[in-house]
Amino acid sequence: MRTLVRRILDKLFTASSGLAVLLMAAALVLILGPIIWRGSDAVFFDATVEFRRMQLGELHRGDAEAVADELDRAHAARQKVYDLLDRFSEGIDTSGPAQRAKEVLRQYEAQLANRVEAGAIGESDSRRMRRRAKKLRNALLDAYEADEADAALARLADVLESPEREALAHTAAGEFFRMAARYKEVAARLDMSLREKYADPLASVRETIGLLLGPRPGQPVPDLSQFRYGATRWDQATALLDELLWAEQWVSDGAGRPMRKVRTRREEVFAGTELAGLFPLIERDLEEMMLPQSTVYWQYFIDDSPPGHFFGGVGPEAVGTLLLTALSMLLAVPTGVTTAAYLVECTRGGPLVRVLRTCINTLAGVPSIVFGLFGLACFVLWMLPGLGLSNGSSILAGAMTLGVLVLPIVIRASEEAIRAVPASYREASLALGAGALRTFVTVTFPAALPGILTGVILSMSRAAGETAPILFTAAVAVGKLNWNITQPTRTLSYGSYDLAVGDRLAAKVPHNQFGMILALILLVLLLNTAAIVIRWRIGKRLRGA
Repeated sequence: MRTLVRRILDKLFTASSGLAVLLMAAALVLILGPIIWRGSDAVFFDATVEFRRMQLGELHRGDAEAVADELDRAHAARQKVYDLLDRFSEGIDTSGPAQRAKEVLRQYEAQLANRVEAGAIGESDSRRMRRRAKKLRNALLDAYEADEADAALARLADVLESPEREALAHTAAGEFFRMAARYKEVAARLDMSLREKYADPLASVRETIGLLLGPRPGQPVPDLSQFRYGATRWDQATALLDELLWAEQWVSDGAGRPMRKVRTRREEVFAGTELAGLFPLIERDLEEMMLPQSTVYWQYFIDDSPPGHFFGGVGPEAVGTLLLTALSMLLAVPTGVTTAAYLVECTRGGPLVRVLRTCINTLAGVPSIVFGLFGLACFVLWMLPGLGLSNGSSILAGAMTLGVLVLPIVIRASEEAIRAVPASYREASLALGAGALRTFVTVTFPAALPGILTGVILSMSRAAGETAPILFTAAVAVGKLNWNITQPTRTLSYGSYDLAVGDRLAAKVPHNQFGMILALILLVLLLNTAAIVIRWRIGKRLRGA
């Protein structure tokens, strides 16, 4: 009977163990599966012509002639959009012409200053001519701002019928008359009451088209690189297309009732106007405007990225993570192994040793943010500045903080590995006349090394993935690739955190956030695989295989 019970319990235990392994594997797949799937979008995706233009402009990668040919084809398809937008914008959005009028006056004033400097005219003549041009500019601005056609036409007549027209026609100020003539045609056929109705919807359409197609040819290049190009990915382009085709508005059904989102086709918003044809045109010809191509962007793991990670790769983050992890292991492993050797080989388990082990166990459970604050106070603000090594966050300070964080893991794993070495190994060595130190170095330590490496693997994985300890000690969100350990660095974990807590940028580039996490997982797997191979080779050598 007892034998039967033992067999049943043995089978139950075996089945429970197998089930536990399967559950752990399923949980791992459920957690890592979506991350790997979505992170792979950073490498495998449909790239638009804007992506290839970005690669050429920012990273100097690609065939310049081929990209130029593609851009010519794309701009030919986009020109229809620009023409429709320009024709409708005349009279609705006059901010552009108004700004142009101000620029014309500045150009004319510069011409006058040059003529005064050359002695062609006197200072008094220059002031008089400047006043005349400024009067024309103000009349033109009044026409642009007028809410009624009659008022606009009256101010335009002041410009077009000015007695100064002949004198100014061949100067920079002659542009005033050409602008007035163009706007007169618009004001004569435009219902000015539509300006207030369409001003905001038109501004939204122009902004979305700018994000989709990028700056128009001939426009000034934006300072921020993320605005120099249109949608670099086809999924971004389709998302912007949806934003362009549909206007979203939050409305309330009554007092005390929650707001609800209502989507209206923009084609209906601009129904009866020339701009209504813009939206089916873009929907139909978007592929011709963006020229998507399937791309394997393996350079994602080595390329730099602009601030915000709107495009580019995670090369600096990967290098920073690797430096922090390697340096923290370099600091923690010798200290941890030495401490473990002392606790096992040189003590007899007195009260002091029990207190020391209690402290080590307590440190293993301290929240990582506490280690970050300790690193800030001890290494960043006190120790490293005192030694003249660093005056702020740095890779060295972050590595020392991570080293302290993983030290309890290294100590406990090393202690158990050393304790697991059979006592007969030590006794045989001592019997042959070797001292205690030589016995440990040549016999005990090599036999315990596979177990020690297990602790190193666990410590390395935790050090690579931590964010809180390096938040105040080593990590920055922007910066160039940095190999100087006395300077801060970008890391994969902090980069993902920075995207998550930033503004709406993470929602616009989710592939980059998941790509960072995927790169971190791959880096940890690579480091662990290397350590496991080393452990296997050492174990094989110890077995004499």
